[in-house]
Parts: sequence; C-alpha cells; structure tokens
Amino acid sequence: MFNLINNKKLKLLIVTLISLTVFILLSNLGKNNSYSQVITENNFSPEIQQIITQYNPRQPTRGDVRLLVISDLNSAYGSTEYEKEVDLAVKMIPFWQPDLILCSGDMIAGQKSTLTPQQIRAMWKAFDSHIAQPIRNLNIPFGFTIGNHDASGAISNNQFTFQQERDLAVEYWHNPSHNTRVNFLDRSQFPFYYTFEQNGIFFLVWDGSTSRIPRDKLAWVEKSLASKTAQEAKMRIIIGHLPLYAVAKGRDKVGEVLNNPEQLRAVLEKYNVHTYISGHQHGYYPAHKGDLQLLHTGALGSGARQLLNTDIPPQKTLTVIDINFKEKYLTKYTTYGLPNFQVINHQELPRFIQGHNGIVYRRDVVDR
Repeated sequence: MFNLINNKKLKLLIVTLISLTVFILLSNLGKNNSYSQVITENNFSPEIQQIITQYNPRQPTRGDVRLLVISDLNSAYGSTEYEKEVDLAVKMIPFWQPDLILCSGDMIAGQKSTLTPQQIRAMWKAFDSHIAQPIRNLNIPFGFTIGNHDASGAISNNQFTFQQERDLAVEYWHNPSHNTRVNFLDRSQFPFYYTFEQNGIFFLVWDGSTSRIPRDKLAWVEKSLASKTAQEAKMRIIIGHLPLYAVAKGRDKVGEVLNNPEQLRAVLEKYNVHTYISGHQHGYYPAHKGDLQLLHTGALGSGARQLLNTDIPPQKTLTVIDINFKEKYLTKYTTYGLPNFQVINHQELPRFIQGHNGIVYRRDVVDR
C-alpha cells in the first residue's frame, strides 16, 4: 500500500496514526486488565519463570492499587538466615507488581538480652541483603511496623527492657541508604510511629510490639487520623504488630494481643479506618469486627500456627490486596500458601473465631 502512496507527508501521517492507535490499545489494556494479561512470560527473569512453570500461581485481577503484605519473616533468636519461603516470596515480587509492600513486623530475630550489638547489626544486615535491598532494587515503596523481635517496647523499671535493640533499629532505619521510598507525612517518631500516603491512601503505623499503646501515643493516633490529609484520603489503613483479637493457637492469651481492643476499635471506627493489618499470631485470618476490617497475616518465617477452632494445618502465607475505590468493600484479598503458591479458599476458613478477648468474623460473614 505504501508503494502506491507517493506523497511523503501522507505516508508519515499514516505511520503516525498507526503508532498512536497501537499505543492507546496497549495503554487501555494495562488499565483495565490484570497483569497476567499485560506482562508476558518473556518479561520475567529465568528464575521467576522457573517458579511460574513449577507452581503455576494464579494472578489476581489488578485493582486501582495493589498491596503485597508479608509478615513474621524471622527464624530462631539471633539468626541471620531466612527460610526458603521468605527468599521465594521476595524473588516473586515482580510477578505481582505491587504499588506498595507492607510488612507487619518481626523482620529480624531479636528480643533476647544476651544478644550483642554485633549480633543485632548482623541480623539487620542479613535482613537488608535478603529483603530490603531487593525491594529497593525494584523501586517499590516499603512500609513496615516494628515487631517484638525487631525492637520490643517491653517496659521494666520504667525503662525499655530492650533499649539496645530499639537503638539499633533506629540506627538501621535512619541510615539514608535504607530509604523506604514511602511518602512520609509525619516521621518524627520513625520507625516506631509514623504516617505516610501512597496512591491516595493514608497509612498510620503504631508500635504494637507489646500489648500496650501508651496514652500519649494514642493521642497522637487520634490527632493524625483526624487530620485533613487523613480524612480526605480515599481510605485509611493502620499497621501494627500485635492484633486486637486472638486468632491462633498458642497466642490466645493476655500479652499476645493489644490491651483494650474494644476501646482501640472504637477509635479506629470513629475516624473511618478501613483496615487494621497485624502480624504476630502467625495464622492467616481475614476478619472483621463491626465496621473495621482485620487482616491477621500469616508468617513467612518459622513458626506458622493453626487457627483457633480449626484443624486446618498451619501454613506460611503472603497476601495480595487489590483495592478498587469504586467498589463497596474496597479490598479483595488473594492469599497464597507457600512454597507451592496455592491460593487459600476463604470459604474453608472458620466463619468466626472466638478467642479469650473477643470474637471476630470472617470478612464475608455478617455479625450476629
């Protein structure tokens, strides 16, 4: 056809129109479909492609915003090694292409008074090598909360029992080379209490490494949630290590959950917090209590636990959250059991869990 066209300007116009049409079609495909339809297998590294070939993991339909949630990555006290599921999850991050990665605590294996500064720094160095640096290399923002094994806030004689671990956590996270790439709003108490904004979502992180949120810190929480920035955000999410309610065997007792859960939940509901993401229980359970969604994340590291009221074997998990701002419930979870990346069927989880400090319902079950 081009041989029949003698006018050079006309040829140039036709080529430009064809290129523009192809660009628009590809752009719309990326906006309206899941990444499985946009990213071809040839885009992945051979290592990722081998995992895909072996396990054939399901790719969720992408929302307006995608979060990848991991938790409880550590092994035994003082360990600088990570279990294979942790490394496997990190390798597969490009498969999900998240907008933000969240970790609900226990990134290293501290909380032991005999650990030396050299040992603690070695653990943070190992965390950086296995997890943080690969995430930075992907230019993906990383939000996290401190867990009891990272820098416990336990108090004895009016002092922090693990002050050394808290100081060294600050040392690691305040190092400019360990940039998390989140859009901080308030980092004056980072890494223990801070707020940030990503993709129109307001995130608040509190130090849930022990069962008590101090009164002055709760006042900061309320002030932050009441702010214009928080209230004008498309949604609000809080991250802390200990959950409000117990859901797992061996963790159904005082000290393994936050104190005064009903009071805390009332505060979060008052400011229209959509979801509280927690770790520590080592058992995945997508729940709600009243109007508050509760994502109890499973562990990727050692010590996966059984849920209360069930004989389902414990398993290591990670969760992809796809957020659609125009949908009523906003969030859709896709949770994978590792190492085989099988998607967990939420209907096989208990309809509710009754722990020592209250009952929570599976997120699709209406409160009685």
